Amino acid sequence: MRGGAGGANLLALRSHNTALVLDLLRGAGAEGISRLELAERTGLTPQAVSKITARLRERGLAAEAGRRASTGGKPRTVLRLVPEAGHAIGVHLDRDELRAVLVDLDGAVVGERRVPLDLGAGADAVVEAVAGTARELTAATLCPPDGSVAAVSTPRPPDGSVAAVSTPRPPDGSVAAVSTPRPPDGPVAAVSTPRPPDGPVAAASTPRPPDSPLPAAPTPRPPDGNLAAAPTLLGLGVALPGPLDHVRGVLHRVTGFPEWDGFPLRDALEERLGVPVVVDKDTNAAALGLTAGGDRGPATASFAYLHLGTGLGAGLVIGGAVHRGARTGAGEFGHQVIQLDGPPCTCGARGCIEALCLAAVGRGDLAEAARVLGAGAANLAGLLDIDLVLLGGRTVAAAPGAFVEGVGAVLDARARREGGREGAVPVRIAPGGARGVAEGAAQLLLAPLFGRGDGG
Repeated sequence: MRGGAGGANLLALRSHNTALVLDLLRGAGAEGISRLELAERTGLTPQAVSKITARLRERGLAAEAGRRASTGGKPRTVLRLVPEAGHAIGVHLDRDELRAVLVDLDGAVVGERRVPLDLGAGADAVVEAVAGTARELTAATLCPPDGSVAAVSTPRPPDGSVAAVSTPRPPDGSVAAVSTPRPPDGPVAAVSTPRPPDGPVAAASTPRPPDSPLPAAPTPRPPDGNLAAAPTLLGLGVALPGPLDHVRGVLHRVTGFPEWDGFPLRDALEERLGVPVVVDKDTNAAALGLTAGGDRGPATASFAYLHLGTGLGAGLVIGGAVHRGARTGAGEFGHQVIQLDGPPCTCGARGCIEALCLAAVGRGDLAEAARVLGAGAANLAGLLDIDLVLLGGRTVAAAPGAFVEGVGAVLDARARREGGREGAVPVRIAPGGARGVAEGAAQLLLAPLFGRGDGG
């Protein structure tokens, strides 16, 4: 299903002119912006702006933020975006864990979940894990304890921290598709979670990460597990390793997990949750999050986001837009062969950058891993003439300095060989941290509302 209740009213507002106004309202922040300024900056007539803002106010997306003195006549009414009027869930499905965030229209995280997961556990188990996590996150943040669905979200705490949420046991008693919690700095343990004496494994047995606030009291999930009952929820964005078909939401032979080939992940989740779902590669979602992040994103229209975690991939932004290619095949960065007859890769080839890089990481040779990653980055810089390389992923996060220095050294050497006055392509750590992909997945729903990208 491509529509439905819940955030359908927000999705119905998607138009070019409305997106222009919404984006300016969001950029103005709490101080707001006047109708006259909106007309001047969008090029729309004052009458058109008045109609659009009236519709936005009627639907609760805009509100008065006060009055501002004008050069002549009466003070102008200033409008602002109402962030809590809309929400989206972003899910990062990695090979060994699931991270989900609930964000408001400003992109601020108001709820978060992180649980271990085996991507090879089978379609039913993984889909139910995603659906269950989405239900719990929605219930904890958008639903009051009596089980009814609130019209607006729980406000973000004044200090900007993520709202505390618990992990209640699914009402149907089903077994969560996860194993024992992954240690903060290591791989997922192979031993399964002990079964309680009274029945199936409870989802609540998975503890929150050490840096998270203490859990709140358990809250119920939305009635019947259908998220369409949450009126501010636009839908769910899911980001995972490729290859896949972003347009149809169908997975291909996910690297290391060929059994996913042909699985309609989007349709399976929409059937369970009753809200729109958009599926994309993890690197594309992260890149979209960076382009749609306003001041948080890079001040350049063309860059490459390189993600090194359990695998290696790239999100490419060319001319301000995420470049997916005709078949969502762009960005399979980790599977370019740079060593003929090199070590085997999980994709079936030999000598891929991913295989070489992860092997070096496994040996503890981060300098070699960074050098290999730099060779791939230099290939991208030469092929696409990008302005910036951003690095992310849990492996990079564990030693950011080593990777920035190592990748930068390879790009510096390339620049010296070629000459010119521009110098080397700069290398930086991507903003967003560990939840950058999940936040980008939420932008698959939010960004189109603000004219910031075609999420789906």
